[in-house]
Amino acid sequence: MRNDQIAAVFEELADLLEIQQANPFRVRAYRNATRTISSTADSIAALVEEKSDLTKFSGIGKDLANQIVGVVTTGKHEKLTELRTQVPDGVLDMLRIPGVGPKKVAVFFHKLNLTSLDELKQAAQEGQLASLKGFGKKTEAAILENIDLAAEAGKRISIADARLAADAVVEDLLAVEEVTQAAVAGSCRRRRESCGDLDVLATSASADAAMDCLAANSLVEKVLMRGETKMRVRLNSGVEMDLRVVPDESYGAAMQYFTGSKEHNVVIRGMAKDLGLKVNEYGVFKGEEQVAGATEEDVYAALDLPWVPPELRENRLEFDLIESGGIPELVEQKDIRGDLHMHTTATDGTASILEMAEAAKKRGLKYIAITDHSKRVSMANGLDADRLRAHWEEIRKVREQIKGIEIFCGIECDILEDATMDLPDDILAEADWVVAVLHYGLQQPRDQIMKRLMTAVRNPHVNIIGHPTGRIVGKREGADIDMKEFLKAAADHGVMMEINAHYKRLDLDAVHAAAAKDLGIPIVISTDAHSVNGFDVLTYGVDQARRAGLTKADVANTKTAAQFRKLISR
Repeated sequence: MRNDQIAAVFEELADLLEIQQANPFRVRAYRNATRTISSTADSIAALVEEKSDLTKFSGIGKDLANQIVGVVTTGKHEKLTELRTQVPDGVLDMLRIPGVGPKKVAVFFHKLNLTSLDELKQAAQEGQLASLKGFGKKTEAAILENIDLAAEAGKRISIADARLAADAVVEDLLAVEEVTQAAVAGSCRRRRESCGDLDVLATSASADAAMDCLAANSLVEKVLMRGETKMRVRLNSGVEMDLRVVPDESYGAAMQYFTGSKEHNVVIRGMAKDLGLKVNEYGVFKGEEQVAGATEEDVYAALDLPWVPPELRENRLEFDLIESGGIPELVEQKDIRGDLHMHTTATDGTASILEMAEAAKKRGLKYIAITDHSKRVSMANGLDADRLRAHWEEIRKVREQIKGIEIFCGIECDILEDATMDLPDDILAEADWVVAVLHYGLQQPRDQIMKRLMTAVRNPHVNIIGHPTGRIVGKREGADIDMKEFLKAAADHGVMMEINAHYKRLDLDAVHAAAAKDLGIPIVISTDAHSVNGFDVLTYGVDQARRAGLTKADVANTKTAAQFRKLISR
């Protein structure tokens, strides 16, 4: 088990206990355990296997250590299993509503006996929430505004969770002697931001052997359907997965067909028809004769097309690229040389400047920017001018302690609701790297949002706009931005755009990142890491960049440190 999987168990346990109005000290202990497990660079599973003493970690006592061992060795937590039977799934769904935490959910559950999003929506429409102690009409209106988004989020899982589950299943299938090929298909292979279900394809001398393997997988909660070559299961996460076992001669055609997207495949079928061919999941056919199908490359070649990277298969960019000279080589994770958005213990990070630099160096990065929060983010202990200058002095000291990686003095500076910057220009002028962001007031009218963004774009000290829309995938809509005007202004003033790599953000999205590329705006893929493990999300940002058709040349932090310094010296 990965650390984030283990942490998720204790986070859900804490949520359920708080909803059940359990002892707050107990809830806090589980939340502390979640933070500790998430922020450590050590593999908890490996430590359990080595029988290491887990009580060496802050906040982990003997009882919690034993619980962690149990989760790692069995994949389950006895108390969590019990609590899941006491609290309906629909109650937990309420936690997906922005601004609604376990305490509010506990009130809905215990005071109003609400057990689903539908029941909560009806109660809000009837004005029942506003009458509760500690609530009001404003809270009730906010819940009504966001509840449909929460319901939609429940039908999908993040690309991180999707990849984790699908890759684990594929790994197990490939260990089966009879299985010769296995891979993820569908929206997960296309690296969509979230997935409604999962698709896995395999070739095997025995379809039963492949399906038996999936049925026995610890991730599987229930087998929903099993046929001769197709099987559908529900995973413990609630998402459903299809396994299809196909013949070797059809594997490439099946991968192309089931990877999608539907829109991409419609164009492919039309092209095939124009050539007197037929394309389906079994192969490419001329009359009754199969002329391709064993590999995806053969399928595309039969249509006089280059192989199309899965991330591009949305009928958005790929066919225009082919017509205009071919699909370029898309950016890869190995191309990234720097990470320019991260936090330390100076604000809300869990590691020191040196620890973050060492972790980045260990991952092969050549330069980083430490970009702790400005003072507006008071909940994260944001930095005022004096503290920021002292912080930069600490960064300069660390530069002398570590070799092989360059560290820029940066700041994540809020663009305030009144369209001013959170720090004065004389301070920003001292920074090596300024990331301007919207954190608050995301629901302001478009005119005010644009006024704020233009303040940042026109500021001569701002290098980049971080997570530009402020959205949270499936949970919070981004700010209302006139993207055409915003990106044009950024291009005119030489301001870069960030793809925030965290799978909950992925902001800019692929469509707007492609638009930024067209305007010549350099893109930076950053992790926004808050711990030494936070660098792990880089892969999702690279996937998003590939979905936007970005090459190495389009991504500024593929440059060497010297090249990057030259780029930002304006």
